[in-house]
Amino acid sequence: MLIEIICTGDEVLTGKIVNSNFSYAAQKLEDVGLSVRWGTTVGDDRETLLAAFKQAGERADAVIVNGGLGPTVDDLSQEIAAQAAGVELVLNEQWLVTMEEFFRRRSRVMSPNNRKQAMLPSTAEVLDNPIGTACGFALDIGKARFFFTPGVPRELRRMLEEQIIPRLLARSGTQTAIRLKRFHSYGLGESHVDSLLNGIEDLVPDGSLKLGFRAHYPQIETKLTVRGKDDADIDDKLAPVVTEIRQRLGNFILAEDDDTLEGMILKALERRGGSLSLVETFTGGQMAARIAPLPGAETIFRRGTVARDTSELWDNFALTEPREITRASAEAVAEAARRDSGATHALAVLIDLDDGPDKIDFGGTICLAIAGDGEVQSRRSRILGGREWVRLGAAELGLDCLRRFLYELPVTERIDFERT
Repeated sequence: MLIEIICTGDEVLTGKIVNSNFSYAAQKLEDVGLSVRWGTTVGDDRETLLAAFKQAGERADAVIVNGGLGPTVDDLSQEIAAQAAGVELVLNEQWLVTMEEFFRRRSRVMSPNNRKQAMLPSTAEVLDNPIGTACGFALDIGKARFFFTPGVPRELRRMLEEQIIPRLLARSGTQTAIRLKRFHSYGLGESHVDSLLNGIEDLVPDGSLKLGFRAHYPQIETKLTVRGKDDADIDDKLAPVVTEIRQRLGNFILAEDDDTLEGMILKALERRGGSLSLVETFTGGQMAARIAPLPGAETIFRRGTVARDTSELWDNFALTEPREITRASAEAVAEAARRDSGATHALAVLIDLDDGPDKIDFGGTICLAIAGDGEVQSRRSRILGGREWVRLGAAELGLDCLRRFLYELPVTERIDFERT
């Protein structure tokens, strides 16, 4: 199936906003085995939009149009879709009632211009939008089936996953039983993971397994897309592959599927009735920001201490000299943070940045320590790169070492990103 994605809006075309909707939609389609052949960005111009719709209708089998469904004068998708399909634009009474109820439930008055969002091409199939006022719709233009979606990211995502992808899979005639299995890892580079998983696809000889990667430093996401006759068939195919990947990537797998590194930490602490205190330098509270907002963190996360000048930590925790950043000093800070906060566990991540300009050989020395009940573990690591690279790497290293500590895995296992 030939698929095109058209993103509309002057703000997208001029780069005033980052077009994250395209990348999300293309990735979600790829995950279910539907590859995007073309990506087009068009401004809010009637003639250009009409030309883009007609061209896509000639070369693609399916087209997803994102944006242009709002109530303002520059939202043109419904109007141009009707023109391209050669049909009238008519009021959809059912969606108008849905919009009015949407505003009523929120004790808001619906502006008259919202009525524009219920004006749809006469041949359109409505795609429900339970979290917004812009309904999606589908219709044929040329030889392609077009799917029009709102520009609001969360509305697009829900519509794509719940309504558009199932329709595309059915239209493609491929097996509709499909599953995406994901492994999130930290500490191995993309090429390293690729080499470790060489030959994995051969474990499913019928070719229905596809292996893919998504690198977003400091993590790597390994994706398995599996097709089958039904869920039981997929389970049989996945079982040996999952076992093999877990064995090959080992302790570097920090979470699977929808789990996250911070979520795994919270689960481990919750199971043992534990609590946590964090101490950060240079990372600016990034670790605390990942844990504190999670459901259940209110009973586990005790305190986060953030200092830019490490000497302030010694004053804050009433520690004695010397004040150098070492494994020993990190251990002292972690123990003091655990004691002062009353938490069962504390993580301290202390960073000594290189002097000089922010260039490729810039780096930082990281000394971190985890204090538990009667046990302290620490490690020293050095990461090279720009300031942001060091900041992200230090936060990830600290949280991953805490995960390892809580799950009784080696805290000092070497990673690809550190240097001597």
